[in-house]
Amino acid sequence: MSVEYTSTEAMESPDAAPVLNSWQRAEAIAARLVTDQHDRPSLVSKIAREIAAEIIEDIRRPGDDLNSVELARRYKTSRTPIREALMLLEKEGMVEMPPRRRPRVVNLTIKEIRDIYRARANLLELIAADIAKEASAEEIHSLRVLLGGMEAASKTNDITAFFWANVDFHERNTELARNRIVKKIIDSLLLRTLPLRRVGLAQPGRLLKSYEDHERLVRAYEDRDSTLASALIRSNHISGLTVLEGLYS
Repeated sequence: MSVEYTSTEAMESPDAAPVLNSWQRAEAIAARLVTDQHDRPSLVSKIAREIAAEIIEDIRRPGDDLNSVELARRYKTSRTPIREALMLLEKEGMVEMPPRRRPRVVNLTIKEIRDIYRARANLLELIAADIAKEASAEEIHSLRVLLGGMEAASKTNDITAFFWANVDFHERNTELARNRIVKKIIDSLLLRTLPLRRVGLAQPGRLLKSYEDHERLVRAYEDRDSTLASALIRSNHISGLTVLEGLYS
C-alpha cells in the first residue's frame, strides 16, 4: 500500500486542526511506549513514531504491506533505518516481519484479540478494586472530570474525540491504582489495543453504551464499592470484545 506522507508539520490549515490533534496524540503515545524506551538515532525514532501513529489513526490497516523501498524514499534514507524502526514496532506487536516477505501491519487473529482483551480485563479488575478502596475523593473526582469529555463526544457522535477522551480516562484510571507493575503490563498491551478500540467505538450505539458504562464505574468508585467497580470494568471490556468478535469472527 502506498501511503501519502502526512506529518504534523504539513498540516497547517485551520480546518486540519482536529486531525492534527489526533495525530499528535497518536505520535505522543508511540514516543512514550516505543521510541523513548530505546536508545536509537533520531531518524529511526521519527520513522517508528510516525508509522505507529498511522496504524493507530487507521491510515495503515491490519495486513497492509510496509514497503521498505517506498519508506526509504519517503524519509530520504537507506533501508537500514527503516528496518530498525520496523523492528522496534515488531517488539510492540504492531508490525510483523515474516522471513523472505515484506513487513506488514500486524493482523491479529480473533484468538489473539480475545487473549489481549481478557488479560486487560483481569488487570483492570485489580485496578478498579484498588481505586474504590484507596483513591481519595479528589482523585476520583478527576475521573468524573475526564468523563465529561466522553459524555460530550457521545452526544455529538464524535468518534475521534470520544476515543481520545477514553484513552485519557483509562490512563488516569491506571495511574490512580499506584501499581507500577500492573501499569507496565497494561502499557505493553496499549499499542495493540488502540486500533481495536477505535474500530469498536465506531460501531453504532457504542459511544453512548461506553459512556454509560464508565459513568456507572465512577459512581461505584464514589460509593467505595470495590466489587461492583471490578465487575463493571470487566463487563465494559468484555462488551467491547463481543463487538470485535462480531466483526472479526
